This record gives sequence, C-alpha cells and structure tokens, in this order.
Amino acid sequence: MQEPKTLIDHLFRHESGKLVAILTRLFGPHNLELAEDVVQDTLLKALEHWKYHGTPDNPSAWLFTAARNKAVDVLRRERQRKNISPDDNIGSGDSENFVNDQPIEDEQLRMMFVCCHPTIPEEGQVALILKTLCGFSVAEIAKSFLTNEETITKRLYRARQVFREEKVAFAFPSQTEMQQRLSNVLTAVYLIFTEGYQSTHHDSVVREDLVEESLRLGKMITEHSLTSTPESNALMALLCFQTARLAARVDHAGHLLPLKEQDRSLWNQELIEQGNRYLNMASVGETISAYHLQAAIAQEHCAARRYEETNWKRILQWYNWLLEIKPDGLITLNRLIAYAEVHGAQAALDELMQHPERDKLARYYLYPAVLGEWHLQLGHEPEARHYLEMAINATASRAEKHLLQNKLNRLSRVG
Repeated sequence: MQEPKTLIDHLFRHESGKLVAILTRLFGPHNLELAEDVVQDTLLKALEHWKYHGTPDNPSAWLFTAARNKAVDVLRRERQRKNISPDDNIGSGDSENFVNDQPIEDEQLRMMFVCCHPTIPEEGQVALILKTLCGFSVAEIAKSFLTNEETITKRLYRARQVFREEKVAFAFPSQTEMQQRLSNVLTAVYLIFTEGYQSTHHDSVVREDLVEESLRLGKMITEHSLTSTPESNALMALLCFQTARLAARVDHAGHLLPLKEQDRSLWNQELIEQGNRYLNMASVGETISAYHLQAAIAQEHCAARRYEETNWKRILQWYNWLLEIKPDGLITLNRLIAYAEVHGAQAALDELMQHPERDKLARYYLYPAVLGEWHLQLGHEPEARHYLEMAINATASRAEKHLLQNKLNRLSRVG
C-alpha cells in the first residue's frame, strides 16, 4: 500500500482535475473558485486523516464525497447569509457513480473547453486549464509562460471573473467555435508536456508526472469524436516521439545528455510506433499545422539508429516550412542548429549574425548557447568561453547549467 503522502502527491496531480471538473458540473462554472478551494482543502485533510486512519479502499470516492459535502456546506451557509431558502438538491449525486463512470473523461474534456471560453483572453485560458485541471501551482505556470507569479494570479482572477459574471454553460462549444477553442486546449497540453520534458523546476531534469499527464489529456482529446482532428493527432504523435527518448536524456547521475551522447537502445520503440500511427492519422485531409511539422522533425530523429545517420537536410526542410507558418524565436534558433549540421558552424554563425531580428533572438537562453557551441567547434576559445558563460547565467535550469559547465570545463582542460 502507498504511504498517504505519496498517494496524496499522486492524487493531487491525477485526481484534482477530475474532482474540479465534477464539482464545476454540479455547482456551475460561476463556482469554479469554490470548487478549486474545496478540492485543495480536501486533499490536505485527506493527508492528515489517512495518516491516522489508513487509506480508504476507494480513495477517489472518499475524496469526491468529502469535497462535495464541503462544497454543499459552504453554499448553504452562503444562502443562509443572504436569506435565500435552502436548496436540498444542491450537489446531489452518488459518489461511486460520479467517480467510477467512464464519462468522467468527458467531464474533464468539457472543463477544458469551459476554460477556453471566448470571452477569456487566450493567455488566461491556458493558465486556467493548467491550474484547474492539471494541478499546476501559480509558480509553475509563471515559469511556463516566462513571466512572474503576480501576472498569472491576475490572469486567473480575470478568467474566473468571467464565470462569475456570465452564464457560461458546462458544455462543448458549438461547431463554429470548436476549432479555435481546441487550438487553445492543445496549446495547454503542449505546455504541460514541455514543462515535464525539460523542467524549469530547480531540482528536476524531467518531471515524468507532467509528461504522463500531457499524454493522458492528449489521448482523451484524440479519442473523442468531436476533438479527434489532424492537429490533435499530430500533437499526440509529437508527444509520443519525444517521450520515447526520455529514458536516454539523462545519465546515471541524473544529468542531462545532449542528443549526440544518448544511448538510443534506451528509446521506447513502442512509443515510437504509437507516434507513427498518430502521425498517419494526422495526415488525413489537407491540414498542416505546426504540430505536424514538429512531429515530422521528431520522427526523423527517432528514425536514425545513430546520430551520424540523422537526415539533417530533411530536418532543415521541415524547419524552413515550420518557420513559414509559425515565426518564432526558438524555432529560428533550432532551425539554425539543423543548418549548422548541414552547412557547418561558420555558415550558421554568419547567418545568425546577419539575421534581421538578431536582437530579439538574443533574449533567448539558446542564443548564447548555440554561439558558444559553434565557436567551440571552430576553435575560437575566447568567444566560446564568453558565450558559454553567458548561457550559464541566462538559464534557470540546473540541468542546462550543468551541461554548459561541462563544455566550459572541457574547454579549460584543452586550453
């Protein structure tokens, strides 16, 4: 049996979203903040209660019953305070049925689309999904958005205000609204994955719980008839290809390994095959999204048995196309990494120095990192040292700092 603390950690990530979705369905989106507060309080009380009384046979049902009862009590006290007649039907429903029914996944999917209501700004929509359905803290969301906690708190407040002031239905959007809101849902899922795959958390390289959560949500989306689209299948393909390489991304000491040094025998071939199947499903129709092209790039890496067999020319072609439909600084820098593999470090260095938006690119941590690597390859020791030190100071990730410091140490030994 799991220790209560370990079980609570698991349930907070995997059950809190389910509970928030169910309570929001029962009490309405205007009571979303109540649902979040009640679920958090219930999880903390469960930790204390189970420590002394043992873990119940059905932890999910126990949590739902406790959360529902607390929410009912809060709402009834509020009605009494306002001299409104009590409603005996508030939050009625059997806990076993609510927690064990298969359609619970539909509740979570509906909740995603409720969070992506068109009157909520897009940045607030994604933050709300991460907070309510995925158990992200405000600090984690702020890191994902490269902003501060105060900004995220304001976004969440404004998003919840929409639910308080407008009659938002707990339902899927109309067919005309579906595509835009699905796009925002997919963005949230990809952000969850990105935080798990290359965590900004100070003491973790990979956060497998977040990777698993993104795969769970992605699978839920692709298995529903309303949301299984070429774009959602392409995202799922990308997640599978990237996740397949997780076991090889760190060494025995838990340090990040560059792609060139990874043991490819550790790559998960079953996940690679799943990625291939999702990418085949994504090829239906004429839609080509950024996820299609990112998945195609990831597929090329997975297809190479050795680093030297990587088809960098094809990867560069995919990046050229990707930049056309999604101009982005990080994509530009990653394209230049592929460009350097095809044309050499000097050619890539020249192109970067002549780039019309070089000042904007310089804001990214990857900018000094790639410059340091290219100067290292070209034997420019002072420049390599300068940019590697700059990159170390520019990243908050301990894993990235360690990787860069190793390059710097090797440079010192050579020098």
